[in-house]
Amino acid sequence: MSTAPAEAVGPLMRGVAVLRALSDADGRLSLGELVRTTGLARSTVDRVAATLARMGYLRLDGSTATLAPRLMELANAYLGALRLPALLGPHAVRLAEELDESVSLAVPDGDGVRFVHQSTRRRAMSLTFRIGDLLPAERTAPGPLFAAHWTPEQWQAWHHRRAADRAGLAFPAAPPAEAPAGARADDFEERVEAARTASWAVDDQLIEPGLIAVAAPLRDPAGTPVCALSVVSHTSRHSTESLRKAVLPRLRAAATAMEAELARDRAPAAATPHALAAWTSASKQELGSEFVESLARGLTVLTAFGTGRAELTLSAVAGATGLARATARRALITLGHLGLVATEGRTFRLTPRVLALGCPPLSRTTLSDIAAPHLAALVRTVHDSASLAVLDGDAIQYTARVATTRIMSVNITLGTRLPAYAASMGRVLLAGLDAGERAARLGRTELSPLTPHTVTSPDALASVLERVADQGYAIVDEELEEGLRSVAVPVRDAGGRAVAAVNVAMHTTRRTVPECLAEVLPELRATAAAIEADLHVVSRYCRTPLS
Repeated sequence: MSTAPAEAVGPLMRGVAVLRALSDADGRLSLGELVRTTGLARSTVDRVAATLARMGYLRLDGSTATLAPRLMELANAYLGALRLPALLGPHAVRLAEELDESVSLAVPDGDGVRFVHQSTRRRAMSLTFRIGDLLPAERTAPGPLFAAHWTPEQWQAWHHRRAADRAGLAFPAAPPAEAPAGARADDFEERVEAARTASWAVDDQLIEPGLIAVAAPLRDPAGTPVCALSVVSHTSRHSTESLRKAVLPRLRAAATAMEAELARDRAPAAATPHALAAWTSASKQELGSEFVESLARGLTVLTAFGTGRAELTLSAVAGATGLARATARRALITLGHLGLVATEGRTFRLTPRVLALGCPPLSRTTLSDIAAPHLAALVRTVHDSASLAVLDGDAIQYTARVATTRIMSVNITLGTRLPAYAASMGRVLLAGLDAGERAARLGRTELSPLTPHTVTSPDALASVLERVADQGYAIVDEELEEGLRSVAVPVRDAGGRAVAAVNVAMHTTRRTVPECLAEVLPELRATAAAIEADLHVVSRYCRTPLS
């Protein structure tokens, strides 16, 4: 990287280095490993980590730093400004379903290709690249399509990089090049010329043995590719020629429809983000030297962008963040030097490199991963076991759990299935269904008396579920097992649908029902709200598995 400008903000540069190191390491490193990876002093790493933890961007567990879901707000700012995932994602999903193959959207990033959307098929052999992953252009199907429009300076940079990094170490998401793929990467310029003429390109096992892809460009009105649409398969299903014959006509038709969608779209003006300068000042006053205010303020500049806010002037950035113009200007200069912001005249825009700040590992975060630290905090507060479960047919399945250390406690393992009608989490999830689906599920469920207290009357259970739906929680008292009392609340996605439930379970001697409602329910609701907040950030442009 070139020498930093005199006005660059050093702490911001060091904070970005830490985030990139964590992202390249799949989201987790010890503080000592961060020192070795970044070359920063231990005291600097400690202060950067404390600041990022205060921002909710990473979690500190002893001496281990782990990227936290809230960091995805940086990637979401870029993806929202880009518009492509929101506009074209549904088209990609339909194409994947129609072809029964994985479909990707990728954008150019220097002499690499970065993924911004994936619609994968559930197979034993399936696509493993993540949103934000960067691959070398010469080993992908989209790469020749983008390189057909490179300037002489870009070609020079590519030749320099290839000469200096034959192993591809600059692309940690790409597997090492194996012969003959490594040798075939040398014919990249020939493949670029072929792609220029044909307006499509293939990846014939250049990234990994067995992986093949066909790509077509999506162009702006000037004819420049803004992204590439790829269909990805495996040699067990197709050869590159059979894949091309099978998908290329439909791929081109989908690309044409997507181009029309882009031409029609006019992103509405988005609301101005909340000013964050006051928050950073308050954090500095509270934490003192452990909080690096210039780092926090620099990263908040990235969140000024988003849907309807793709290009901003310096004044607009300052207004959105609450920062002084001089402070915002220095942050933008630094972010530009780091390749995270590009300048066009008097306006600034985010670049795909923003996705390198944690998006690849976090884009594959499951709901169980999101919930685990929040369940642990809940257990430390209420001193009883807490769990997360999803509805699976007529049962619930436990997907995350933190047990208390009591001698007598509820003993349930991950994967355990229990009848939904008799479990507090099951009742919360059944209550979240529309009336027709709820009735259908109950109609095919045998309501067996698991204890003398189990509600087994269909009419009585229907009334219980109506009450649960109204009050937003369920409490089950010795209906699943004698001596077991539990209270549960739903976890909702951004659309308000109950996708999971969390509960606290205990022996009946621990608390009375009124005590559960007074002491446990508020903490449980706060935990569900924290899980939902993380879920909504992570799943805005990425599919979040529920388990």
